[in-house]
Amino acid sequence: MSTPTKERTQEAVRVCPPAPARSRLHRLGSWASIAWFLLPALILFLVFVLAPIAIAVYTGFFKWGGIGPMDDFVGFENYTKLFDDQVFLGDLGRGLYLIVLSITVQLPFALFTAVLLNQRLRGRAVYRMLFFAPYILSEVVTAVLFTMIFLPGDGMADHLAGALGLEGLQGKWLADPSTVMPTLFVVMVWKYFGFHMMLYLAGLQSIPGEILEAASIDGAGAWQRFRHVTLPLLGPTIRISVFLSIIGAIQLFDLVWVMTAGGPNHSSETMAISMFQFGFKRYQVGYASAISVVLFMICMMFSLVYQRYALRRDLSGAVTLGGGR
Repeated sequence: MSTPTKERTQEAVRVCPPAPARSRLHRLGSWASIAWFLLPALILFLVFVLAPIAIAVYTGFFKWGGIGPMDDFVGFENYTKLFDDQVFLGDLGRGLYLIVLSITVQLPFALFTAVLLNQRLRGRAVYRMLFFAPYILSEVVTAVLFTMIFLPGDGMADHLAGALGLEGLQGKWLADPSTVMPTLFVVMVWKYFGFHMMLYLAGLQSIPGEILEAASIDGAGAWQRFRHVTLPLLGPTIRISVFLSIIGAIQLFDLVWVMTAGGPNHSSETMAISMFQFGFKRYQVGYASAISVVLFMICMMFSLVYQRYALRRDLSGAVTLGGGR
């Protein structure tokens, strides 16, 4: 009786692989399934993201008009020319101008509005909808609307300026180099502050009420609760909002293009506007590609540095207190 049992046991051992082998086969099967599901997304990412970046980098080394073969290799000439171009350097300055105003004006305004609309206020849902509605409009529709508002002579802005005794601004909103950038920034605030307001509202509503109640019981006033409780707990949301605002200011294109096309006399041009002008208006595709590469590098380097020093603890699930502690 023992011999057949022993033979069956040996046969089962021969048929069934050892446990480590089964584990390896299971892992290989899991990786194959993951790769199969990721393959379509990887192909799309390769074709529509990595390949255009590589083509832009390659094209930036040529003096090419967009038609015919690329046979005039100029090396880094497009890049050295770029940083000697006063218009491009002005684009960098105007981008920094929009970034500073966005951080110091638009985002505090959005935060203040979010704090107000987070209170018990009659009709606050209507106010939230009204403030968020401009963000739903496309940039082109917004640009056309405000082009009509700032129309010289018959525009609403000129009539309002006359009523307020500011006749010196009439007809200058988008036509004067000294006023075009502040005017564009006003349009940007109207268009985008509702988005940041909703981000802050979501962050405010995620703060437990018990914490604020405990601070109130301990004698903290409204400003102390906001400064020492609400603001630190809202830190991750604020940092994301700042990141999106800066990236958006760097890449700004369609709003400016429709309203001013970079004028007057390049005074409202951005890097994206310059890239479009050289690539599709002047047919200097190699130079436009160099601009696109520099724009990409600025965004990528800022994103990496910001993630490393500002979003590090947020990404790991921690809440950073005020002062970076």
